[in-house]
Amino acid sequence: MEPPAQPRRVTIVDVARHAQVSTTAVSKVLRNAYGTSPKMRAKVRQAIAELGYRPFAAARGMRGQTYTIGVMLPDIRNPFFPEILDGLTEALDETDYQVLMGPGCNGEAAEARVTEAMIDRGMDGLVLIAPVSPHSHLEQVAHTVPTVVVGRHGQSTVYDTVSDDDIAGAALVVDHLVGLGHRRIAHIEHAETDPARMLEMPNALRAEGFRRSMRAHDLAGEAEIVSTTYTQEGGYRGTRHLLTGTDRPTAIFAGADIVAMGVLEALDEAGVSVPGDVSVVGYDNTTFAAFGPISLTSVDQAGRHIGTEAARLLLGRLADRGKPSAQVKLSPSLVVRGTTAPPSA
Repeated sequence: MEPPAQPRRVTIVDVARHAQVSTTAVSKVLRNAYGTSPKMRAKVRQAIAELGYRPFAAARGMRGQTYTIGVMLPDIRNPFFPEILDGLTEALDETDYQVLMGPGCNGEAAEARVTEAMIDRGMDGLVLIAPVSPHSHLEQVAHTVPTVVVGRHGQSTVYDTVSDDDIAGAALVVDHLVGLGHRRIAHIEHAETDPARMLEMPNALRAEGFRRSMRAHDLAGEAEIVSTTYTQEGGYRGTRHLLTGTDRPTAIFAGADIVAMGVLEALDEAGVSVPGDVSVVGYDNTTFAAFGPISLTSVDQAGRHIGTEAARLLLGRLADRGKPSAQVKLSPSLVVRGTTAPPSA
């Protein structure tokens, strides 16, 4: 018995016949080109919907555009990154661009493979979220394809950046905890040893903001920093270390909400109440932070807004490759919930 014949792919010619217009008119509508009336566009789009027409990406790529945006994520388990993606996709919703994602896995080699694969597949633009690659590699990528770097500070003449004011965000945390009466405050950071990245990565700047703010409150001697990773496991290990000390902190500032998840897990396991014995603050104000049983005090760096700004900058660069680069820095705010309170002693 012969296998059933595969259905024929709907073509631009089919759309033109169905809409009773020329193939040139259909092509112009698909490219948002000048020279089509609103009535014509509506007619063609109705035909596309009725026939289920899908543009062939490879063919579009040979004509110069694939209408795809590549997004590199360092860690797909971090609940903050979907916030950025929501803002990005929402801003692109009224365009013809489609977002495709790839994991960078928090490593230079993995990032290079992902970005090179996206370039090789003809993606029109890239959004790189918290990349750890050297500045020189980022500039090489941006020279090849329009690029926006998110969550990394620094200057470039060829790519745009969107970041949170991490120094200010850390100060908000310290000011809040000191205002409640805390003095022994610990910070769990993501370990960073590369000198160049220490000037640009959010984790390093949050740690520096913590140090500065503790000094400003004359509490430098009370500050403790534990270097682990921006993961739930990192928060757990960092907290276990803090609990073994003789002078336990009364408050812990986790460098990310996902780290705070590990902090809360370790404190609960040790029978330490939150906020009765130890106050906890996160960073990112992710969805789980507002979940009632957790009610995590956290710094809101407006993930959706970051994504929206990234889309705006990338669309601008796609329209004009030669425009001056832009560095957008957003101001964070602190959302106070149930994991912080005055120290018990």
